Amino acid sequence: MSEPFYITTAISYPNGPPHIGHAYEAIAADVIARFQRSQGRDVRFQTGTDEHGLKMAQTARAEGIEPRALADRMSLLFREMCDTLNVSYDRFIRTSQPDHYRASQAIWKAMEERGDLYLDRYEGWYSVRDEAYYEEDELVPGEDGEKLSPQGTPVEWTVEESWFFRLSKYQQPLLDLYAAKPEFIRPDSRRNEVVRFVEGGLKDLSISRTSFDWGVPVPGSDNHVMYVWLDALTNYITGLGYPDETELWKRYWPADVHLIGKDVVRFHAVYWPAFLMSAGIDLPKMIYGHGFLLSRGEKMSKSVGNVVDPLALAQGFGVDQLRYFLMREVTFGQDGSYSAEAIVNRVNAELANSFGNLAQRTLSMIFKNLEGIIPAAGDAAEDKDLLQKVDQACAELTQRFGDYAFSVGLEAWMGAVFACNAYIDAQAPWALRKTDPERMMAVLGTLVVAVRKLTEAVAPVIPASAEKLLAHIDSGKAGQPIAQPQPLFPRLELSEDEEAAA
Repeated sequence: MSEPFYITTAISYPNGPPHIGHAYEAIAADVIARFQRSQGRDVRFQTGTDEHGLKMAQTARAEGIEPRALADRMSLLFREMCDTLNVSYDRFIRTSQPDHYRASQAIWKAMEERGDLYLDRYEGWYSVRDEAYYEEDELVPGEDGEKLSPQGTPVEWTVEESWFFRLSKYQQPLLDLYAAKPEFIRPDSRRNEVVRFVEGGLKDLSISRTSFDWGVPVPGSDNHVMYVWLDALTNYITGLGYPDETELWKRYWPADVHLIGKDVVRFHAVYWPAFLMSAGIDLPKMIYGHGFLLSRGEKMSKSVGNVVDPLALAQGFGVDQLRYFLMREVTFGQDGSYSAEAIVNRVNAELANSFGNLAQRTLSMIFKNLEGIIPAAGDAAEDKDLLQKVDQACAELTQRFGDYAFSVGLEAWMGAVFACNAYIDAQAPWALRKTDPERMMAVLGTLVVAVRKLTEAVAPVIPASAEKLLAHIDSGKAGQPIAQPQPLFPRLELSEDEEAAA
């Protein structure tokens, strides 16, 4: 039986529609999942929506509807985003589902049995937008002198009865974890931030609220609902059947990687392992905090008006084109920037003019000159040299993707595409058609082998296009003629509005 691999995204908070940041994380996780499947792993991939908390309650109240109605409507948008972007999830989880309530209450009871929960009164600064508590010394001044969270969001002074988790008890166990397993938090910049935060001292954490009721009820304290982050993080084990010893649970836990944004690293790399230690549950193997996707170098915000609908981008440029751009353009783990002209330039240069044109020229010549019959690869030195370059590039892509260095892997892959185009120009099969038809056949056969290998390697990034191209090539097996090929990646053009913004 193949080796299991369990990957999750952070579940999205659906108090507003999806934006390009949600799409970026979903696409990156999908590339990892598809890549691991291509390596023979038995992959389980989970994403979903985090539907409880004060923000959802307030948004619903402002619309004059119940929180569940808002959650039902908005969660559907996130699922549609994943489906449109060809995200191959195994489960789209919703925290309002009954099995999630059961799992959240089970982990609460396990932590309570450990003696790690106690009832007290909470007084402190709370950010509704972040659904997070902050210490006084973490706050930053705003333009008008008001206090803001480290993320720049408004905070308000909150006083209420609350259950607390003995997070302070886990300060040293967490530091021991980070020291023993340096790969637990990646990249290193995130790990260093977390270590510094924990070394600064951990205070017990308020993990229930009484000021609203949209959440998972606390067992035995019906007027309390769980702190939304305790409930949200539990989704990763809900999806495998916790607290039951299901086949999914035995096979896939602990998770291989929780893929998350850098703004929620603290919750995943401090609170989550502490909750799991308390409940006696194995820890995930890795927390990977990727960077932000910026619009022309600026963070996206509704007030600035630069929030982009990812479905509009996918519709305008193509799903695979958008996926390729995001994985190629951004150094994974760091912040990256995008714009319409950057997408057009990258896709036209690399997918349309280079890879797509290579496949189109090769298959069109076979269709026109060889009655669609794919010939065997050549065995001349230059043929072998090209295929060796392709093999080396595909091997480097495999190594780099295994280490989440997508842009580096795609750069190596692109080098092999350029080598193929240089080879076709040097060999000039259109000229060989008259002077040396046998050699023309060997050149075209070599190119088909190269294109097929390159297509298989890049398939996790551009799955629909790769599937179409591989099907076209494979239709020529057993001496069957291939049909006339159609361009995979038509050249993109900027709209008038996009040209004006460029």
